[in-house]
Amino acid sequence: MRRFGSTLLITALLIPISPATGVESSTANSPANKSQYEAALSSLNKLPVKGRAPKSGYSRDKFPHWRDPDRNGCDARNDILKRDLTMVVFSAGSDNCKVIAGRLLDPFSNKEIIFDLSQSSSNIDIDHVVALSNAWQTGGFQLTTLQRTNFANDPLNLIAVDFRLNRQKGDGDAATWLPPYKSYRCTYVTRQVLVKERYRLWVTPPEKAAISKLLDSCLKD
Repeated sequence: MRRFGSTLLITALLIPISPATGVESSTANSPANKSQYEAALSSLNKLPVKGRAPKSGYSRDKFPHWRDPDRNGCDARNDILKRDLTMVVFSAGSDNCKVIAGRLLDPFSNKEIIFDLSQSSSNIDIDHVVALSNAWQTGGFQLTTLQRTNFANDPLNLIAVDFRLNRQKGDGDAATWLPPYKSYRCTYVTRQVLVKERYRLWVTPPEKAAISKLLDSCLKD
């Protein structure tokens, strides 16, 4: 079975507050090396460090999601399902957009999940790597609606995962929640740093300490 090693991560061109430019399967789990973890650690050390802002004013509607920012005719949710699942089946007449079945090797647990909307409700969530509420409380409240739309639909910030683990995560950051599958953690926190750098968000002191400690361990492996 294909495994998610600690040397996998999403690589992305870091243009702050830019819209997503498409989902490419070739970049979904690109091989990484220690220099990329070093770069993430360097980026982490440049992020502002503050406490969480109040949650007042937040709602998911502040981050319009499942839009089509790259204008390929498919919403962001189905773009990510197409990118992250194998053996994908599309709904008839959806122009290869609506994913109704497939298989996912869940990065949070390293377990295979069978996705089939014809048999049951969805057992796969599309996770925001940096949760919407977390983003709001670490600078997202200052973004424009367009910037928050880009954030909510950015492939860098989206991964298909086991819905139970996604609900378990909630709006937690690296100080309060990490994927159970330890070999994915380096990838996960690196991606969080890239997202926060791209959208000029800050990290809390415990969050920075947790990510820094983990990235240090990634560099030693």
